[in-house]
Amino acid sequence: MPTATPLSALPIRRLTMNDLMSCADLAEDRGWAREERRWGLLLTAGTGYGIDDPEGRGLAAVCVITSYGSAYSASYRSYGSPGSPRSPGSPSGSSGSPSGSSYGSRSGSETPRLGAYGVSGDRGLATVGMMLVAGRHARQGLGRRMMTHVLREAGDTPLILNATEYGLPLYQQLGFTSIGLTQTVLGHFKTPESMPSQARVTTRPATADDLSAIVRLDSQIFGADRTHLIVRLPAFADHLRVAEDSSGLIGYAAAWPTPAADVIGPLIAKDTDTAKALVSSLTAGIADSGRPLRTVIDIRHEELLAWVKDHGLEPTTRTTTMIHGIPDQPGDWTRRFAPLNLATG
Repeated sequence: MPTATPLSALPIRRLTMNDLMSCADLAEDRGWAREERRWGLLLTAGTGYGIDDPEGRGLAAVCVITSYGSAYSASYRSYGSPGSPRSPGSPSGSSGSPSGSSYGSRSGSETPRLGAYGVSGDRGLATVGMMLVAGRHARQGLGRRMMTHVLREAGDTPLILNATEYGLPLYQQLGFTSIGLTQTVLGHFKTPESMPSQARVTTRPATADDLSAIVRLDSQIFGADRTHLIVRLPAFADHLRVAEDSSGLIGYAAAWPTPAADVIGPLIAKDTDTAKALVSSLTAGIADSGRPLRTVIDIRHEELLAWVKDHGLEPTTRTTTMIHGIPDQPGDWTRRFAPLNLATG
């Protein structure tokens, strides 16, 4: 009888959308929610790597890298109208738009390649996420193999990831440095009866005309050009809202569903009052879903964390933000309140 291939000899391959269900199965195997919607976004906006199970039982391990370009490049980016060849796009076959928006179809935009940024002197940026090993293959070196492969593929591209307590020792051994913590909160949001400070903040549904401004604002605050990810938000999220004042856009946020909860992220805002106003306006739009609300907040935003706790959200898990190849995370954390999800930064 043929012998099974040793785990150490199993090849690491690029994943495709055909692997989406296997990725969801693997997540479920490790006690995570399936969230096929999120996997679809990650596999189209990012680069997935996987190891096939030697017994043909789907995937033995998986990891997704989402690569970003220079923030400089987004500052000079211009878009045509939706549907124009110059407009960046969502994945082929995507449908849906944020509530109140009027997005047309868009041609697909190319996903940046890991370590392939051409801006002078710029190394780009990439986030590492969804590092999963099937329970039946745990503690056999597959996680280390995947991360070593990622580091080799990245070259000198700086990396960011959010580590659970179980993954933290491995990432430290591979040269990642801890720089902060994020707090996941979950619960049924209780809409505030009055919001005197937030009431002065104007929010509204995003439209196609806002896309360029959203990309520029996001690039400035995140510290890297995430155009290929941001332009997918109208098709990915059920609701996309912006905050504005006389100077223009001062924040934006999205809400998207999973089977277990509605998720708010990303949440980018000028200040805490703007963040509160965006959260309140989004929760009003999803109040009828019956699902609890989930979001992930940088623990340095103590006021926002206290506010969401006062309105029904309870702390669940914490993750450690880690970096590799840079002294600190780029951008402006004071205006970066919540990520799209932990895998994308």
